[in-house]
Amino acid sequence: MPLTLHSSPLTGKKAVFLDRDGTINEEKDYLYRIEDFAFIPGAPEAIRRLKEAGYRVIVATNQSGVARGYFSREDVERLHAHIQRELAKIGTTIDAFYLCPHHPEKGQGEFKVDCDCRKGRPGMLLQAAAVHGINLAASWMVGDKRADLEAGRAAGCRSLLVRTGYGDKELATGAGTLAEAVVDDLPAAADYILGNRLRKEIKKT
Repeated sequence: MPLTLHSSPLTGKKAVFLDRDGTINEEKDYLYRIEDFAFIPGAPEAIRRLKEAGYRVIVATNQSGVARGYFSREDVERLHAHIQRELAKIGTTIDAFYLCPHHPEKGQGEFKVDCDCRKGRPGMLLQAAAVHGINLAASWMVGDKRADLEAGRAAGCRSLLVRTGYGDKELATGAGTLAEAVVDDLPAAADYILGNRLRKEIKKT
């Protein structure tokens, strides 16, 4: 059954959807252990700035390691709780985490699914919009992979490609054409989003 948004297209909250690995934290294949986690420099402060500017910050992450049997959904949730504790140290948090535990070919058992939530499909963003009353047209998707940009575009968001993680490799394949802009990292993405907002406010006055 298709998801229905709870907010009018002209109202609702604005959000910044963030990919996790390679965008918020350093890319490590199939990351799930807390001891292997490291923020990309400046990422926590970038999240705080976005929240202070009135954006909901929501993580949307493909976690096919669950589907492949490398780790459990509970392992992912423990890592997300660690992220929240670390962000709380600078007075901020992620508003919600959405994860896709499926893979259409490599998944095992119930997780071998050709789902709507795996990016580049927009299912996680649509679900978050329905739950949190988000105006997708006023929102952004930020990530380091083509799939992030495809999901953002399909959901009706504006998208930014970061060069961290797989960003530079994806840029070489032409993925940057799916983004409104290519930026160095999450702090630069926050600068772009907040600068864009400032330009709009100046234009209105």
